[in-house]
Amino acid sequence: MRASLGRAGTCYDNALAGSFNSMLKIERVYRHVYPTRTKAQKDIANYIEVFFNCR
Repeated sequence: MRASLGRAGTCYDNALAGSFNSMLKIERVYRHVYPTRTKAQKDIANYIEVFFNCR
């Protein structure tokens, strides 16, 4: 993932990444309690590959 999509001072610089991360946290991370970090990583990766990429 690229850290920046445009030049410095552009207000839409990280809007796409910020929007995705916000949606991911609301839809997946805050709704689940993960027993381990590995399970969280696998579940989030699966969510991105199966659910999010279909849209």
